[in-house]
Amino acid sequence: MKITVTTHDDNLIVLDVSEDLELINFKALCEVETGIPSQETGLTHNGQLLVDDFSTMKNLGVREGDVIIIQRVTSSATAMDHSFSSPSNNMLPQFDFSRIQVPGSSNSSPGTNRQHQMQDAEYVRNLFLSNPKQLALLKQNNPRLADALSSNRIEEFSNVMAEQMEERKKREDQRIRMMKAHPFDSEAQKLIAEEIRQKNIEANMEAAMEYNPEMFGTVVMLYINCKVDGYPVKAFIDSGAQTTIMSSACAERCNIMRLVDSRWAGLAKGVGVQKIIGRIHMVQVAIENDFLTTSFSVLEDQPMDMLLGLDMLKRHQVKTMHIYIFHKNSLL
Repeated sequence: MKITVTTHDDNLIVLDVSEDLELINFKALCEVETGIPSQETGLTHNGQLLVDDFSTMKNLGVREGDVIIIQRVTSSATAMDHSFSSPSNNMLPQFDFSRIQVPGSSNSSPGTNRQHQMQDAEYVRNLFLSNPKQLALLKQNNPRLADALSSNRIEEFSNVMAEQMEERKKREDQRIRMMKAHPFDSEAQKLIAEEIRQKNIEANMEAAMEYNPEMFGTVVMLYINCKVDGYPVKAFIDSGAQTTIMSSACAERCNIMRLVDSRWAGLAKGVGVQKIIGRIHMVQVAIENDFLTTSFSVLEDQPMDMLLGLDMLKRHQVKTMHIYIFHKNSLL
């Protein structure tokens, strides 16, 4: 009889076997075809894990045309790795999660299950805290769980971890239903399309991490020290801003609110919307030993003291401004 075997990476293999073939020999055949060692092979048929190695395919309920899902069965570290750190394998090889119980594997009371869940969360948390490299990977690939870990609230970390494990279980169940569904079923087609889309996203991310890892780094914001009308101010360089702006609080500190022309009041629209109180038409800005004149739009609720925009950069030439920006004494 012909049996279709599918691997975790969606490779399909059609095997012609006898119904009297024992499961242990079928695993050996799968090892030849897939390269997965038979002792690490897990076979699932109709949602049930095939565990009796000496039962025949017929006794296990496998029939002509059935589909068997094959997966590599290792320690719990592999499962935790897929759930928490990264889409790639071998991210947490040195962690031993074998003591963690699988939710729902026992008939214990809800209170006992909750206690085990808290203990497991504490165990996983300590593993991440003891390994800075894996903690950095966790922050990059699973920021939500990393934030829960850094909050130092074990209950929050436990809830997020349990939620993500449940989501992963649902995805696996959905995958099994998809494999068992009729290929022309509309719902199955949607699931297949979503599976393909997700794999394309993961492949795109893996390619970016391999060829352009700098894209996943943190960009340091560029600030410089300067003086506005003699008062020290930290200015943020933003060539994407159309105009140079200043907060009303900074204008108060620099004693230049008296120069605000309210006829230029309005709304500043960008990522959000902020109220413009008015405009200061000309103020002297000192950067190191150079003195420049610029105008400011004064915003009511601007979180940054001062933002040097494209108007000032163009007015005083970008090359000149670069000298100021990269001057070692100007950088914060």
